[in-house]
Amino acid sequence: MARFTLNTLENIIADRAAVTDGSSYTATLISCGVEKCAQKMGEEAVEAAIAAAIRDRKELTKETADLLYHLLVVLKASNIPLKEVMAELDRRTSQTGIEEKAARPAQKKVSAVKKSKAK
Repeated sequence: MARFTLNTLENIIADRAAVTDGSSYTATLISCGVEKCAQKMGEEAVEAAIAAAIRDRKELTKETADLLYHLLVVLKASNIPLKEVMAELDRRTSQTGIEEKAARPAQKKVSAVKKSKAK
């Protein structure tokens, strides 16, 4: 059995986004703009969160599949390849979450200091 990956899904979305005969939901959704794609992603995120909160494993599985699809549609509509997201995750996982979060305020403080010195 072939392994299904997010890269596989990204390729399917790219193929379907290119369909021009009106038969592709993906192409129709993308043609509505990134705002509509983001709205659909948000709806799926809420549905997944509700399924998780009520501990409905079957629904959570379905809604997560929908959410991943719509997330990749938003990325496609935004011209952001999945590899860029994966590179960001790779960068973040090179340190612990606590270390990564601790570095954020320092970065903001440095930016604020640079801005005040520029004035």
